[in-house]
Amino acid sequence: MSKIIKTLVAGTALTAASATIASAEGVELEVTHWWTSGGEAAAVSKFADAWNATGNTWVDGAIAGSGGTARPIIISRILGGDPMAATQLNHGRQAQELIEAGLLLDLTDVAEAGGWSDIVNPSSLLGACTLDGRIYCVPVNIHSAQWIWLSHDAYKNAGLDVPTNWHEFVASSGDLKAAGTLPLAMGQQGWQQNIAFGAVTLAVAGLDAWTEVNVNKNADVARGPEYTAAFEAVAASRALAAESNVQDWNQATNMVITGKAGAQIMGDWAQGEFAVAKAVEGQDYSCLPGLGLNAVLDTGGDAFYFPVNDDPEITAAQKELAALLISPEVQVSFNLAKGSLPVRGDIDMSAANGCMQKGLGILAEGGVLPSGDISFSQDTTLQIEDLMAQFWSSDMSATDAQAAYAKLIEDAD
Repeated sequence: MSKIIKTLVAGTALTAASATIASAEGVELEVTHWWTSGGEAAAVSKFADAWNATGNTWVDGAIAGSGGTARPIIISRILGGDPMAATQLNHGRQAQELIEAGLLLDLTDVAEAGGWSDIVNPSSLLGACTLDGRIYCVPVNIHSAQWIWLSHDAYKNAGLDVPTNWHEFVASSGDLKAAGTLPLAMGQQGWQQNIAFGAVTLAVAGLDAWTEVNVNKNADVARGPEYTAAFEAVAASRALAAESNVQDWNQATNMVITGKAGAQIMGDWAQGEFAVAKAVEGQDYSCLPGLGLNAVLDTGGDAFYFPVNDDPEITAAQKELAALLISPEVQVSFNLAKGSLPVRGDIDMSAANGCMQKGLGILAEGGVLPSGDISFSQDTTLQIEDLMAQFWSSDMSATDAQAAYAKLIEDAD
């Protein structure tokens, strides 16, 4: 546990008075999250509607911006004695210090009653919520980052066929530019650029090299020829996105939806934006998992944690909400809206669109990888994102970026 958290916890008396209100009609629970784009808001409303239908009240605590903006606010409130009742985080190591400090509710009894160990697929998602044999979060979805989204209008206007893999996309970029279309939309934030780096690396360096670096933290491979090729490919991608002047990921997605850009590398949560725009997969846009080259996806995603409080009624409501979030009906409605895959392996997802069906097929075949949130500590992840932000926004050479990256892998915890 960090010294800062130890110090804050020592002087903190946690209450939930500002986050929750018990009433005769039910219990109000404040829930914080960073789902604020159009597609994300439509998805989180499925959770809120389900909770409100129980006679309780969902008090929405949306925090504008990305997870990088929201997480420090969420953690500060928990440490400062003003906790929310529930909060979104990514399942993985983001909450480890809070758990070690005794600030998050143990959900093991809820998980055992619900048989989570039998229904959560892949099991690594529940493992990412587990510390010292106890379960502290409920995983609600599976998000993967290795997707490229392609605009049919952009390619039609350029007189081109829609690419079916990364190499075809790169080959088409010159004709897209000649037609006045930005080849690659990219938001100017390190986490987005890191997603693109990871997806291109997996496609170019290959699965074995990617696994050695991201799972085994092999710095020699990060310095090796496979990653040299990957960094050169990312440098070329940087040039394709040089005129992408948007900040947020959903703004970049909108460039693909409107045909202003040929493609975007982004996680499967982009599907929510296409859904809100009423765009049809296979007609208005195409989606290629693994950039059309590798039928594998990482299994990141979102989970909900519940800060400890001293009111038994609130604690009971928190556990009720945890069970609801992973219930079959809620898993279907939420993930259909979010564009993510459900964590339950026992529900009917036949209503899912073609992109989700591709993801479900890869999941069924076992083509899953651990996400960076599981493999790396939050400190290491932020350091890599900072490097990617510098690499994408400057003329840093691929050689220098690779050397800096390999050092981060060497020092990764």
